[in-house]
Amino acid sequence: MQTFGNSKDGKESLGAKATAAQSPTTVKSERDGYHESIWQSEPVSTNYPPEIFNPQKTYDVLIVGGGITGLTTALLLQKQGKECLIADAHTIGFGTTGGTTAHINTFADTTYAEVEKGFGEEAAVLFSKAIQGAIRTIEDLVYTYNIDCDFELKKGYVYAEDEKQAKELDELYESALKVGVAAQVVTKAPTPIPAVKVVEFDHQAQFHPLKYLAALHLEFIKLGGVVLEDTRIQEIRSEEHIHLAIAQNARIQAKNVVYATHIPPGGVNVLHFLCAPYRSYVLAVTLKNDLYPEALVYDMQDPYHYFRTHTIDEKKYLIVGGNDHKTGHSSPEQAFQELETYVRRHYDVDTMAYRWSSQYYVPADGLPYAGLLPGASPGIYVATGYNGNGMMLGTMSAKILSDLIAGNKNRLSDLFDPSRIKPLASAGEAVKENVDVIYHFILDRFTVHALTSVNELANDSGIVAETEGKKIAVYKDKEGTVSALNPICTHAGCIVSWNNEEKSWDCPCHGARFDTHGKVLTGPARKHLTPIDLAQPHITG
Repeated sequence: MQTFGNSKDGKESLGAKATAAQSPTTVKSERDGYHESIWQSEPVSTNYPPEIFNPQKTYDVLIVGGGITGLTTALLLQKQGKECLIADAHTIGFGTTGGTTAHINTFADTTYAEVEKGFGEEAAVLFSKAIQGAIRTIEDLVYTYNIDCDFELKKGYVYAEDEKQAKELDELYESALKVGVAAQVVTKAPTPIPAVKVVEFDHQAQFHPLKYLAALHLEFIKLGGVVLEDTRIQEIRSEEHIHLAIAQNARIQAKNVVYATHIPPGGVNVLHFLCAPYRSYVLAVTLKNDLYPEALVYDMQDPYHYFRTHTIDEKKYLIVGGNDHKTGHSSPEQAFQELETYVRRHYDVDTMAYRWSSQYYVPADGLPYAGLLPGASPGIYVATGYNGNGMMLGTMSAKILSDLIAGNKNRLSDLFDPSRIKPLASAGEAVKENVDVIYHFILDRFTVHALTSVNELANDSGIVAETEGKKIAVYKDKEGTVSALNPICTHAGCIVSWNNEEKSWDCPCHGARFDTHGKVLTGPARKHLTPIDLAQPHITG
């Protein structure tokens, strides 16, 4: 068996931060945005048993990313006797799992009618079984490990507000029945918004995503799993079926690698052209009355809005999401403002308690990708393209990946194979998204703002500017201190844009995001943005 060398003195390998027994009993979760999500308001238990990272060991599986996909994959494999290690560049739940609205439903953003049209009748049935199987997996894990994560079964309602939407809802309803999803037409949805047609779905669910994730984390470690936080994998070298993952603070050897990172990091991969990054916006509000829906509710607008209720510290919150747009393409401030206006128009709002945004990837042909990473060495896997359905499809992908790695047959693996041949209908969508990428790659270089003085910039804000022919990403902090970065994304060379809500630099091409100091928040970029020295007369005024 091939064994890769470690650092000469071992310090790099031993420096990785493994979750340990001396951690506090509870800790407030971090996430990849400036705004705190409602899930972060409750500290989650981190009273984990001791674990030991062995840099000389070859693990069966390295899982890169500690969200719902990574934790579920790791736990399922560890239960089957595999020795697994999770490496996360930040902390467990730092990414989209910490910013989801945690809807668990039996239908997806890609309708069963769309799947049937693109892949055939049998594929639509398989997709429905995959989603229902994912819900059962979540439910089984909750009850098997007695997870206190506010898991509740609910009914779901989708409503149409005009006749055009009603026709689209008819298609959703009929295609759901065709593939065996329980649904019925009813007279009213639990919302004050007038509707011309309503469909009710049985056996939907909701939970507290970070409590759920913390419990999976605990059970994984109890079974001997290892978690390394603050460990960004910068490179993977493969030789004789063994993979060496290189981080600044660790060298990890594994027979298999899973990228559970939304989109594979590193160089440009075919999946970067088949998945488009989107941001979704969420408000958690309190109401002056008690008209909170005890269900999951969705409208048929485009982009659609979605509602549910969650109780934290004995206080109810209405959680409302929507106003999705491509990352780096529209104003996040406007998206929040429009969402707030929408909620206030229909609900008697008392307080706007929380607001946050989160990122997901839309696949070109409508279905997620879960399996071997195209173009990579054998034994490297990926899961991405969940659209807005990460809790279900992340769980589904974990089951597919764990079966593939363990050598178990999974009838879903062909349908969600990342190397599948796309239906012709999806080719147009892929071209449309990537024409947009080319637009930003070229034209953003000619549409940067001119900046003659940093006095023009408000505190705690940023701008991509040009001064004396040099393009810079300028940020002025709350105290008025100015810093600057090279605005060229380190993934594929597009120009980043400033997100004034999440206080981040967002790439409009493939969704990489960087903090105000240029450090990577989310991939696919692995390298930070390069700082620029501002000690020059033309930029200090």
